[in-house]
Amino acid sequence: MTPSLGAIIIYARDMKKTAAFYARHFGFETTGEVNEGLIELVPCNGGASILIHQAAKSVKLGQAGVKLSFDVPDVRGFIAEAARNGLEFGPVHVANGYKFANTKDPDKNSVSVSSRAFR
Repeated sequence: MTPSLGAIIIYARDMKKTAAFYARHFGFETTGEVNEGLIELVPCNGGASILIHQAAKSVKLGQAGVKLSFDVPDVRGFIAEAARNGLEFGPVHVANGYKFANTKDPDKNSVSVSSRAFR
């Protein structure tokens, strides 16, 4: 049996704020309601869902151990649209025929957009 990635769990200080971030900037759908201790975000264009979980006070957030990377065909175009919606990215990097750029979510988790899948 081969497993498939079904969901990514993100620990957040403010669950609703983090859910709204991914819904607004990365096209996930959510009711924003907490169900069984989680807020579920479903991708509009396929891929893994995101589950937002309340972080315990002892959890140290924003470490570089995990980075969410979203596939976009036009990195610069996506960044321009994100800026109009209040989300700033760092510089665009070019590597082996694709581009990527980085930002942080409200809990300082690393997030990138990349055109690697489209090269």
